[in-house]
Amino acid sequence: MEEKSSASIKPYLDKLTLGVTRILETSPGVAEVTFVEKEPAERHTIISWEQKNSCILPEDLKNFYLMTDGFQMTWSVKTDDTPMPLGSMVINSVSKLCRLGGSSVYTLPNAPTLADLEDDTDEEAESQSVFQMFHEDFFLFSGNGDKPEKPHFDSRSLIFELDPCNGNGKVCLVYKHAKPVVSPDTEIWFLDRALYWHFLTKTFSAYYRLFITHLGLPQWQYAFTSYGVSPQAKQWFNMYKPITINTAPLSEEADSFVNKLDPNKVFKSKNKTLVIKKKPPSQPAGSQKSHTSMTSSKTSSLAGNSSRK
Repeated sequence: MEEKSSASIKPYLDKLTLGVTRILETSPGVAEVTFVEKEPAERHTIISWEQKNSCILPEDLKNFYLMTDGFQMTWSVKTDDTPMPLGSMVINSVSKLCRLGGSSVYTLPNAPTLADLEDDTDEEAESQSVFQMFHEDFFLFSGNGDKPEKPHFDSRSLIFELDPCNGNGKVCLVYKHAKPVVSPDTEIWFLDRALYWHFLTKTFSAYYRLFITHLGLPQWQYAFTSYGVSPQAKQWFNMYKPITINTAPLSEEADSFVNKLDPNKVFKSKNKTLVIKKKPPSQPAGSQKSHTSMTSSKTSSLAGNSSRK
């Protein structure tokens, strides 16, 4: 295993990543796209793994391992001229395809295991979003409406870790029917940090398409849960992969909360109408003198009449 620049393995990289590296390299703010090239897994390594775990790998996953023993790609974004790791795309190699729930959490005797979490009387009370139910019907049931049976941590299922998800959960390869013999039918499920199961895809090939198209964004697996990705992760989705966010409710109810503001009307100058006050007409000077002389003569005559009395 050795790390190489994406330019030196361009033809191989384009086939393996379906050209997603070119999308990342041309995306704004992406600083580094690093792909770790891995040698193909040996066929006897796959056979020994199948004999050890008493199950057969699905053909699409087996063909993947015969092309590359695992997958690892990381990319960063620039913040204040400093690269910050953001995207991480990992599929474990054959040697790291370990069984989940097979050993005790602690090394003490009678220590609890994941199988102790099983409760036969516990129904699946976890509500599912409309998007998740549509996703399950699309990939698994072709519209019969049944919910997939969740995996079991005990001996009824065999669970192997495909992707550690940077500590945000685990993507697992699940053999749901291990008794009396292991069924070759497998599914891909996501186990979140609260140990709840969420169905992803029926086959590894379908999961690989999801894996590639989500660009390894943080917590992208939570887009297939009833509670969705965190607000911080949603900001990265909006920036680099907005098509994976379900915006149908927003488009339907957009008129209910969008502020319809017309800037032309807001900043339009209001023309105030000037109100002209009418002044009373001014009287001529001659009329004012005659009016004063008449008033003075009236007062003098009234004074003379009072003196005669």
